[in-house]
Amino acid sequence: MPLRRIRERGNGELAAFCSEYSDCSISADKADQHPTVPPADRLRHTISRRTLQRRSRLVRLCSDKTETGNIERQETALTDYQTLHWVGDSLGYLVLIDQTLLPAELREISCRTADDVWEAIRVLRIRGAPAIGVAAAYGVVIGTQPVSSLSRSEFDLRLNEVTDFLASSRPTAVNLFWALERMRQRAAGMPGHSAADCHQSLLEEAKQIELEDREMCDAIGLLGSSLLASGMSVLTHCNAGALATAGSGTALSVLFAAAASGKQIHVFADETRPLLQGARLTAWELQNHGIPVTVICDNMAAQVMKEGRVNAVITGADRIAANGDAANKIGTYGVAVLARHHGIPFYVAAPSSTFDFSLADGSLIPIEQRNAAEITHGFGRCTVPEGVAVYNPAFDVTPASLITAIVTEKGIIHAPTTENVRNLLFAPV
Repeated sequence: MPLRRIRERGNGELAAFCSEYSDCSISADKADQHPTVPPADRLRHTISRRTLQRRSRLVRLCSDKTETGNIERQETALTDYQTLHWVGDSLGYLVLIDQTLLPAELREISCRTADDVWEAIRVLRIRGAPAIGVAAAYGVVIGTQPVSSLSRSEFDLRLNEVTDFLASSRPTAVNLFWALERMRQRAAGMPGHSAADCHQSLLEEAKQIELEDREMCDAIGLLGSSLLASGMSVLTHCNAGALATAGSGTALSVLFAAAASGKQIHVFADETRPLLQGARLTAWELQNHGIPVTVICDNMAAQVMKEGRVNAVITGADRIAANGDAANKIGTYGVAVLARHHGIPFYVAAPSSTFDFSLADGSLIPIEQRNAAEITHGFGRCTVPEGVAVYNPAFDVTPASLITAIVTEKGIIHAPTTENVRNLLFAPV
């Protein structure tokens, strides 16, 4: 049962993404071969907001109609959302928030095939290294459902196909490969067991990965909040909140914990070009948690720092090398340089699963190259003359020498070096 290579199916997805934000949608022939088209049969759940006012409430609209044709409704508080969650037993499916639609609309989609999960990761419906890892783990469960009642050899063959396929979705976020390897190892540790038993065990492993991520987020928040004093103004880049994890986030978890402890915190959120994760997602999360937030264009960070408005910077990370060099959303390196020039501490918050000890330093981290149309036709409007070359790396690497400390669930690594990283993460429990 071969996997469909949805990345070869066309350019329609980018057009759909862009048209959500503008009446000037990009045509498929100008999409620069965007990798995917959404599967037509994907089940969708929609959560629509009548307004975007702070502390508003949601009416959850499930597009699954009942036998009588009625749509089920359930009111939930705006902060009650889950970035992703599993529904049902081992033959169930993954539900996740489609982050390409925020902040205008909060919609959940259901992933019922490995192709659905691959596409969701690739086009950033689900994003953030920890969340990608959890989604991929559940993607393995979904992808092996068709062979769960067949022979173990057929199951193992399919398992390898699915994990290789999901690993091809995005190259930089190490949590993706970490989670897939855990799923492989879980199956490898069950020789002699039936395909059905192995499949059930994979679901248990995916749920454990999700649970661990939630716990790591909480620990990062509590530890990192000790670095912030009441009255501080903190700048962050991209989105490293609940939307990027299965829990409360990494960088934003620190801010949530600080606010929960009574500290008065203000946040500057870089808009984060070209897909505006800071403006769309971080500002949305912070506003819904009642934390004052000011959105600035990326090129305003230097001026805001010069004016003395920023007391600390904190970001997440998608992969951290053994020496502490950290890859994060493009633009993070520039923020770190600015912070060093202005004498502002620069913190990175990430779980231990984001460290890649196979890489000695950040020069070895693979950097994903994204679609040119994300720049030339951002959110549906043509802003670059046709035919002009575009360079669109999704990440850059901040040298450890610019990082004041890395906050992990196991502790805080001050002045990160290879030795300091290993001393903390490999210390006896």
